[in-house]
Amino acid sequence: MAGSTEGSEKTQPKSGAKSNAKQGDKPAAKSTVMQPQLGFLGMCRWAWTQLTTMRVALILLLVLALAAIPGSLLPQRIQDPGRVNTFLESNGAWGQFLDTIQMFDVYSSVWFSAIYLLLMVSLIGCIIPRTKQHWKAMRSSPPKAPRRLSRMPGYASFTSAQGDAETREDADEAFLDAAAARLKKSGYRINRQSDHIAAERGYLRETGNLVFHIALLMTTLTMAIGSLFGYEGQRILVEGETFSNSLVSYDSFEPGSYYDADNLPDFRLKLDTFTSTFDDQAAGNQFGQPRSFDAKVETTADGKTESHVLKVNDPVRVGGVGVYLTGNGYAPEVTVRDAKGNIVQSGPQVFIPDGGDPGYTSEGVIKVPDSAGTQMGFVGVFLPTAAQNQDGDLVSSFAELRNPYLVMSGYTGDLGLDSGVPQSVYSLDAENMTEMTDESGNPLVIQLAEGDTQKLPNGGSVTFDGVKKYIAVDISQDPTQALMFISAILVLAGLGLSLFIPRRRVWVRIKSGNAEVAALARGEDPMVERAVEDLVKDLRDPEPDEGEHDDENER
Repeated sequence: MAGSTEGSEKTQPKSGAKSNAKQGDKPAAKSTVMQPQLGFLGMCRWAWTQLTTMRVALILLLVLALAAIPGSLLPQRIQDPGRVNTFLESNGAWGQFLDTIQMFDVYSSVWFSAIYLLLMVSLIGCIIPRTKQHWKAMRSSPPKAPRRLSRMPGYASFTSAQGDAETREDADEAFLDAAAARLKKSGYRINRQSDHIAAERGYLRETGNLVFHIALLMTTLTMAIGSLFGYEGQRILVEGETFSNSLVSYDSFEPGSYYDADNLPDFRLKLDTFTSTFDDQAAGNQFGQPRSFDAKVETTADGKTESHVLKVNDPVRVGGVGVYLTGNGYAPEVTVRDAKGNIVQSGPQVFIPDGGDPGYTSEGVIKVPDSAGTQMGFVGVFLPTAAQNQDGDLVSSFAELRNPYLVMSGYTGDLGLDSGVPQSVYSLDAENMTEMTDESGNPLVIQLAEGDTQKLPNGGSVTFDGVKKYIAVDISQDPTQALMFISAILVLAGLGLSLFIPRRRVWVRIKSGNAEVAALARGEDPMVERAVEDLVKDLRDPEPDEGEHDDENER
């Protein structure tokens, strides 16, 4: 007891000293955790890492596809400037807003080009490192078998039937030889170890993935190169008209940045007839839907004249350029006479159809700058098959010419053609003009069936002579079409390889006659278990080779 008391007394001062020391010391200041700061260079590296991932490349590809949607929904100035002007006039402030954000020039807009360039940078940044990794993977041996093959999604174990060998080791070797031959025959790369075989196949899957993205990059670069060294122009051709491939003959012309317009190929294109058919037998929404558009044209190049049928998605090649059918409509033939009976305007006038009207209701303008006394202008609506709706309004009930009818309003005054400001041929600026009125002082309404003539208040007249058809063609020269074709084939080939070739690893292990077969798939592979079953079946019941068959036949 005394010893224990002394011991306790000796230890008490020490503990007290320690407690006193702790009480006398000043408490240590709490250390604050400082989070690392990326800085400008670190932020740039992080942004570059994110941009060059395949995930971001696919997102940019999807965004590019979404950004191209307005180009198919809204009229584009490069293809149909007349429809763009009509849309702007019909939609006012909303149309001006869309024009401000370049919705009518989608494919040459700043925002579309930005997405386009980001996609190319992203593809380049992710293709190069992945190509290096894939090259190393193709040259490296398949990985050795893990310790526990039973954890693999495809697994089977059995007892080897190799019993004709002198020793079990020889039997195991013979079994591995048979497994190696079977796997090589199935296209696997082999890594032979002492007690097992590691095999791998499906490298073409990643190869196809890389080919797909490289071809996609080739496609985008090819489109950019084609836009720099090619050109694209539009022209409306009325039946009987001839187009000569010169700069002044185009309605609109968009050369590439490095294209010399003086090098336009020399050829002529004449529209003989245009035939369009619409379905008048179907019911519901299918009634009146277009079924065929055929334009019979003549091309003359290098002194040789040929006849062709121009169709939608079936262009005509002449002079190294492609002629594409992009639109069609009606051109009423109108003759305008002044008060003296002189013809001051005559011929077909192009009317632009309303894209949302299946009846091809069309709007157009007739300008008469050479009339005696004062200039005249007419704004009209053309109805291919005129009829009255339930409200008694004139509408077009069908797109074909079954009851053509022309309704116009007339104006007199200054057309503004001498002001130096360019004007659209499909719109009339009536700011400095006065609307024609009838004897009652009401606005004059000119209504003409085919062959009719109506007098004008100034003594002149307007005659509706007939109707011709017209086509809108897109004429383009692209020096990269062959490369674009190759890129498209590579895109499909790479996509097919990446989708239909499975990436799979297989291990075969044997020890003292106890065999294990396991397989692991890289990604989705519903056939991995089936592959193990087939391999086990072949190894358990090996078929005799051709030599053995021959020996049996001889015996």
